[in-house]
Amino acid sequence: MHNNVLILDFGSQYTQLIARRVRELNIYSEIKPYNKVPEDLSDYKAVILSGSPSSVRSEQAPHPDLSGIKGKKPLLGICYGAQYLSHFHGGNVAPSATREYGRANLSFIKSDDDFLKGIEEGSQVWMSHSDTIKELPEGAVLLASTHDVENAAYKIGGESTYGIQFHPEVYHSTDGKKLLENFLVNIAGLKQDWTPDAFVETTVDELKEEIGDEKVILGLSGGVDSSVAAMLLHKAIGDHLYCIFVNNGLLRKNEFESVLDQYKHMGLNVKGVDASARFLDALKGESDPEKKRKIIGRVFIEVFDDESHKVENAKWLAQGTIYPDRIESVSASGGPSAVIKSHHNVGGLPDYMKLKVVEPLKMLFKDEVRRVGASMGMSKEILGRHPFPGPGLGIRILGDITPEKVAILQEVDAIFIDGLKKWGLYDKVWQAGAMLLPVDSVGVMGDERTYEKCVALRAVESTDGMTADWVNLPYEFLQKTSNDIINKVKGVNRVVYDISSKPPATIEWE
Repeated sequence: MHNNVLILDFGSQYTQLIARRVRELNIYSEIKPYNKVPEDLSDYKAVILSGSPSSVRSEQAPHPDLSGIKGKKPLLGICYGAQYLSHFHGGNVAPSATREYGRANLSFIKSDDDFLKGIEEGSQVWMSHSDTIKELPEGAVLLASTHDVENAAYKIGGESTYGIQFHPEVYHSTDGKKLLENFLVNIAGLKQDWTPDAFVETTVDELKEEIGDEKVILGLSGGVDSSVAAMLLHKAIGDHLYCIFVNNGLLRKNEFESVLDQYKHMGLNVKGVDASARFLDALKGESDPEKKRKIIGRVFIEVFDDESHKVENAKWLAQGTIYPDRIESVSASGGPSAVIKSHHNVGGLPDYMKLKVVEPLKMLFKDEVRRVGASMGMSKEILGRHPFPGPGLGIRILGDITPEKVAILQEVDAIFIDGLKKWGLYDKVWQAGAMLLPVDSVGVMGDERTYEKCVALRAVESTDGMTADWVNLPYEFLQKTSNDIINKVKGVNRVVYDISSKPPATIEWE
């Protein structure tokens, strides 16, 4: 592809958001650390410099090699990127009298410039910086100001180089998408041809060429990522794909059977393996959260290895790894830190398995995975499914795990999730679940005093799970759900609702 955007990451919390906004314009983008600029830049038609927690005035300021970029390719510096282009090219960056953070409005716009075409004075933008550009770089022209920030946007004469001190990628910048489109389409001349259909066609062709007639094993989880990966591979190699769906005994109520039935209707070659007793036996007596995760991971590998040996001459392992799991992020200290996470069901496979890895979704964000699945005609039920942790209910049962506790939580979870669906709330929630707490609380049922379990319900809204807010579910729904759980699930006499956001809390309790 020669219609790409290169995004250089300086450690901003918004870098992935820039890439997603670019892709929403149907333009392909990739993120690279600022100190790993590709030697071959021929594939990139435009470059964007991200923001950063660093200051350009610091001795530790991140310095990218822009020798093959500035003045040679369309270049947009955002926040730190704009300050960098100014500070090291004849301008001046100094501390702001007050920290410029939050909403602002453009009070001056050079409207005859293509960069700001269609954007009017008063347009809201989002600021997030403690330094500010006092003097523009050599040959620069002022394009926009706000009440507090004179040099909010500029262009360097004789180049397609632009700098902005606000963040167009966040939703608070109302014309941010328009500004990115002006830069990428009107100025850089990129084509808007990055679509789900195009991705499917290209990926299927690449998979056919890469795999040929060899056999591939895929560990299905029932989730969106592994399901879409399976469908792409099925389109490419048909019955040479062998899917394994393992019941670890920690799935939702009836999930093993219902997911297998869904896959059967998709035409996939799937084998269901019920290893629930093996998992629960290995977890017996263990209450440490990290040890529980490791046990579940180890037993999964053992089960998966046993089943993979039954597929003769299998050469490939397929994983539903997505782009955020692979991006090399830049730490706040300025150094590159490889943050590469394997698929939650098949992470850390041992060397003795000797399988080549294929990851059809490795360049997609989660929302793009869903769009690709929709373009292949996959059901809304699968594509709209809430994320579910790899260790399943194992990290939603606080303390040790027993078959009795699993049965209790499965019933509680089923009432909660079914209720969300019946009340039309399921699709308004990003993730929901119930936690079984290691607490016996006093209650009264009939004329008897009881000491039974307490469960916590959790529902959050998010885009990627990195941050999340609790969902303000209707009181009437919570009241009905609480009554149903206490009346129908033996062993539970108290229900609470978790109203913590992430951060500081995490989505799961363990």
